[in-house]
Amino acid sequence: MAGFHFQGTSALALDAKGRLSVPARQRDVLRAIPEDRLTLTRHPDGCLMVFPRTVWDAFRARLESLPLSASGWKRLLLGSAMDVDLDSASRVLISPELRAAAALGREVLLIGMGQHLELWDVQRHSAAEAALLQQPVPALLQDFSF
Repeated sequence: MAGFHFQGTSALALDAKGRLSVPARQRDVLRAIPEDRLTLTRHPDGCLMVFPRTVWDAFRARLESLPLSASGWKRLLLGSAMDVDLDSASRVLISPELRAAAALGREVLLIGMGQHLELWDVQRHSAAEAALLQQPVPALLQDFSF
């Protein structure tokens, strides 16, 4: 699934029914992919991951191949996965279960992460980012040029 990527952050609001309007720049990427169906699932960091269906299929296959010792993570990621479609107004319905799991309030951030998106509650993301910035730069990034 090379040839596209999501990047950037969009500040958005969930409507009263838990729907998210997908921003134009993300819609444009989704329209370039053969199928505009999405899969949402929980992320271990407390947000939601939003995958184009074709990317999810490859990710799911990797998850399914994990050993029994990872069954808890498989349960978290596969057990909470939900397929959604963009409606005619380019909105995605976030289920109550997933909204609760990620503690999503009305104000959210949709963050491009390359092959998938992350959906964060604004306050939860701010706290996670502040904690990250208090840590030393990981060895993996120390030779990275900015």
